[in-house]
Amino acid sequence: MARLVFDPDEQAALRADARDHAITDPGVAYVLELLASEGVDLEKSADWEDLRTRAGLPAREPSSAA
Repeated sequence: MARLVFDPDEQAALRADARDHAITDPGVAYVLELLASEGVDLEKSADWEDLRTRAGLPAREPSSAA
C-alpha cells in the first residue's frame, strides 16, 4: 500500500491552517487535520480524468486544459 505522509513541519503547517479554518469552515479544518494525521492513501486515489469519466463527463479537449 502506497501512502503519502507529511514530515513534522508539514504536519504542523496543516494543523495551523486547520486551526485557522476551525470556526469559519470546519469541514476544511477536518480535512486538513486528517491529512496531517493520516496522509493520503495513494491506492484509493484517482486522477481528474478518471473522476470525469466516472461522472459521465466527456474527456477534456487539449485546448481547454489550463
